Amino acid sequence: MKYFWIVCFALLCRMIDPRAQAATAPSSAATPQERTDWKSQTAHTQLLQKAQKGGIDVYFEGDSITRRWGATDYPQFLANWKQNFHGWNAADFGWGGDKLENILWRLEHWELDGVNPKVIVFLAGTNNIGYAPGGKPDPEDMLRGFKEILQVMEAKAPGATIILTAIFPRNDNMSFLPVINQVNQGLAQMADGKKIRFLNINSKLADDRGHLYEDMMNPDHLHPVLKGYQVWADALKPILTELLGPPAKTDHAPPPTGDPGASR
Repeated sequence: MKYFWIVCFALLCRMIDPRAQAATAPSSAATPQERTDWKSQTAHTQLLQKAQKGGIDVYFEGDSITRRWGATDYPQFLANWKQNFHGWNAADFGWGGDKLENILWRLEHWELDGVNPKVIVFLAGTNNIGYAPGGKPDPEDMLRGFKEILQVMEAKAPGATIILTAIFPRNDNMSFLPVINQVNQGLAQMADGKKIRFLNINSKLADDRGHLYEDMMNPDHLHPVLKGYQVWADALKPILTELLGPPAKTDHAPPPTGDPGASR
């Protein structure tokens, strides 16, 4: 009986404590949310330092799909990154595990301040689908998050053309495909074809049912392998050439960073 009243008292406290209610409420993709784990905090510091070095004309933003391409702890992908983008002064600001609200927080906390890129390549949203509260992603909330991020990008980098990349197909859970398609349709409507370009390469990654082609993704059916990244690069390079001209022989972007835990 004693423990019954203890449990009741604890539940009552949570009901009347707004902080407890806020802690259990589902987060919104349109509300900035900081990640407080040590790796994310250290990565944020590294990315701030990278941003402050300047010399960046092409700014890549996103989650692990973006991050792995230009990170020191994935040398085979980094070699492909350099092969495709050397001379365009590209820098990678993706961070693994980020949802839209985490990217929004990073952008609002100085990672884009003073960078003034000419092009922003943006691919994100996968983690909002795969890790949604209750396993039920909210496409409309995701699109609100995208709108917030685009507004921050336009405010902090008014001269940049944003290449808004469609969320890639994923086959780890085929039930996610209708959500991906719905969000991508919303993203296409956000583009004006000039300052915001919508880039959808999914027909080259998967068939019309969303089944991935062979050798596009690694065994998790989520992250691209080299062939998948090259498909993305082949779609980006004509746009970069249009906007920036052909790549130069030299590159003055800051050095790439990696996972702070990779060296432990």
